[in-house]
Amino acid sequence: MTISTSMRNKRTASSGFTLVELLVVIAIIGVLVSLLLPAVQASREAARRCSCINNVMQLNLALQNYEFAHESFPAGSINPTGPIRNIPEGQDVGWIVQTLPYLEQNAMWRSFDQAAGAFAEVNEPVSSHPLEVLICPSYPGNRTNPESTVAYSTYSGCYNDAEQPIDVKNTGVLFLNSAIRFGDIYDGSSNTLLLSESIPDEESELGWVSGTRATLRNTSVFERPYSQPRLAPANVVNDGEMPVEGEETSAEEPEGNDLFVGGFGSFHSGDMINAGMADGSVRPIAPSIDPAILRQLGNRADKTIPGDF
Repeated sequence: MTISTSMRNKRTASSGFTLVELLVVIAIIGVLVSLLLPAVQASREAARRCSCINNVMQLNLALQNYEFAHESFPAGSINPTGPIRNIPEGQDVGWIVQTLPYLEQNAMWRSFDQAAGAFAEVNEPVSSHPLEVLICPSYPGNRTNPESTVAYSTYSGCYNDAEQPIDVKNTGVLFLNSAIRFGDIYDGSSNTLLLSESIPDEESELGWVSGTRATLRNTSVFERPYSQPRLAPANVVNDGEMPVEGEETSAEEPEGNDLFVGGFGSFHSGDMINAGMADGSVRPIAPSIDPAILRQLGNRADKTIPGDF
């Protein structure tokens, strides 16, 4: 019995993990996790991108339905005079407000006083209300300004092909007091950018109800998140205050320039943006796009056909 018991104890002792074996198993698990994490993150980003595409499609469809009902696209901004400045003053009612009935937001539309203007206190219940369709899932920031309570949008309409103030003679589809019809888009609706993603100013007091740089952008530059520099691309119209080609700038508004608008951008992997074209389609645009093609997309009637992008 003594010999049998001793042999059983030896077998029992030898059936456990040694320290070396345990370390090997832990190392293997670590390698597997390191291999799986990028795949999981890529899968999550793909899901966020799909959700973002859906948002762009909904906004685009709302604009298409508005055009069908009114025989023109909404004004990018409604204001008696221009140019539009980046200050919370004036009427400045934006295109998103005008499309609220086509976004199934009739209650907000009825309660909004357009005559009072985008920044009126009476409209604060609407301007402070964040809409799910206006926020890209990849955007990591706040949905509202914690101080002024205005809600943001990560989507903007295209008002112009160059860095110029928002005014009545811009080249896009949505600009100051505009009423562009499909017949006015001479370059073809599939070749004209209607809206896309934009990086909101997290300290802005403008918000999604306003027809300012909060909801309007141009195709002169491709903005990146605040933590990254951006380069002014070739062919940018330079007014003396804007960056020249190759000069690093911040994605933030240049200090003291309340007429600066800026370009489109996103927080997606690779800085890719989802773009809604005037024909209702949604296409991806990479930051590596030829600047000349990008500008052509922002001009409804430059009599050119953009190349592949």
